[in-house]
Amino acid sequence: MSLRRLLLRLPRYLGVSGSPRRLWWSPFLDTISSVGSWRGQSSRSPAHWNQVVSEAEKIVGYPASFMSLRCLLSDELSNIAMQVRKLVGTQHPLLTTASQRSLAEITELIHTALLVHRGIVNLSELQSSDGPLKDMQFGNKIAILSGDFLLANACNGLALLQNTKVVELLASALMDLVQGVYHENSTSAKENHITEDIGISTWKEQTFLSHGALLAKSCQAAMELAKHDADVQDMAFQYGKHMAMSHKINSDLQPFIKEKTSDSITFNLNSAPVVLHQEFLGRDLWIKQIREAQEKGRLDYAKLQETIKAGKGVTSAIDLCRYHGNKALEALESFPPSEARSALENIVFAVTRFS
Repeated sequence: MSLRRLLLRLPRYLGVSGSPRRLWWSPFLDTISSVGSWRGQSSRSPAHWNQVVSEAEKIVGYPASFMSLRCLLSDELSNIAMQVRKLVGTQHPLLTTASQRSLAEITELIHTALLVHRGIVNLSELQSSDGPLKDMQFGNKIAILSGDFLLANACNGLALLQNTKVVELLASALMDLVQGVYHENSTSAKENHITEDIGISTWKEQTFLSHGALLAKSCQAAMELAKHDADVQDMAFQYGKHMAMSHKINSDLQPFIKEKTSDSITFNLNSAPVVLHQEFLGRDLWIKQIREAQEKGRLDYAKLQETIKAGKGVTSAIDLCRYHGNKALEALESFPPSEARSALENIVFAVTRFS
């Protein structure tokens, strides 16, 4: 999309529950539509997921890919940023809109930085087929520096928003992310992590930290930038939280519900269907199933997958996904009917409808 078209298609003003008419949904929808790049797709079909995200992008005014590094660092955007700075201190609505869209970009930068850092390779687990050790060490250094660069830019962008509450919200979300990822890494580093006794309540707490906090608090921050009250901010938080949880469970379910392919089957043994399967089964029987699925010290994922599908874990995970989706829809009921609300609802439907 050209810059001219972007400026001409600035979102129209909408109101929330009697509040002053503000651009409440623009950054909200920006943040949610960027979920489309979070490597999760609807269980119905990739086309359906792409369709609802595309519809949301049309309302926002530009595709989620607009928030790419190439665009963020382009000369054209930098020139416009310089022009917008001239409006600082005025009441021009364009200035408020550009602060809100910056929040969506900051959220995406933080998420991308996390993905880059997660790409760091454990050198102690390298196989000869992975490549020379020297090259892998160099790749790790680049991943660390790249992730740090993105985080630094996100922090700079937060400071430019000049809103202490928004800074506090995003800083706490980053802290939650680090805590959640640290727990995941410490768990996976253990040789017997597949036999850990983790209940679904604990799984929810850990998943919120590592997958839900950033989206939830970014949605809340969007309402803060639009100067809405605490009740509206809480509803935005609840939508982001439950949408993220539903999205994560949908992703966890894919190895158990998608059509068989020729690819080798692998899945996270701490994913929602597995945790629920273990909870229904009991620890002793779960350990027995793990041992039965092992051959020559290696886990036969295909065999274990069939065992899990025969239990209640998969159907329970689908129910849990729909539960969080319904909670997200309940939060949206606090907002007035609009194209934006419909788009947000459709995003929920895309991850909660299973064929």
